[in-house]
Amino acid sequence: MNQDPATVAPPPPPPARRPGGRSARVREAVHRAATELIAERGHGAFSVADVAARAEVADSSVYRRWGTLEALLMDVVVSRLTAHSPVPDTGSLSGDLRAFAAKAAQDVTGPDGLALLRTVVTALAAGPDGVSARDRFLAVRSAQVDGMLERARARGEDAPDVLDVLDGVLAPLYLRVLFGVVPLAPDYTDALVDRLLAHPAER
Repeated sequence: MNQDPATVAPPPPPPARRPGGRSARVREAVHRAATELIAERGHGAFSVADVAARAEVADSSVYRRWGTLEALLMDVVVSRLTAHSPVPDTGSLSGDLRAFAAKAAQDVTGPDGLALLRTVVTALAAGPDGVSARDRFLAVRSAQVDGMLERARARGEDAPDVLDVLDGVLAPLYLRVLFGVVPLAPDYTDALVDRLLAHPAER
């Protein structure tokens, strides 16, 4: 018997796609698995197969997206220590630097911060683009700092050079963590900024 088209229920709408889709979920799972393995075993003590098994994805999915374990680790480290730490915009250079130093200290003293930092130091092999994790990390971090300093100059503030910030703020934080001199108290990170900004004429 033919049904009146007006009485036939419309087909259900297609399921809503989650933002980012499967590719984003795979990247998140693989990043999480790699971060856990870095923290548990250290750089160089696991394989792509180990990461894929923990992330519950096929080895081929990891190789297709990253090509090599080194390229994957480069993506993980840069994402965790830079992309997850946006540069602050407080309205003043002093405020920006204090917030930046505090967040950097928080990142490297977190549960997996030391392991990720050690990976940056030891990951010397170049990725597919010929750039090592360490070099890429430094380039991204430098670009972040440069943007913060350019913003300060646009406000008419006297800003240091990028290397001054890397040498005066990030390097002491990273060195202390690598040698186990923690925790990094707010007074310490603020003192680094104060010292950097204390003598602008000497820069």
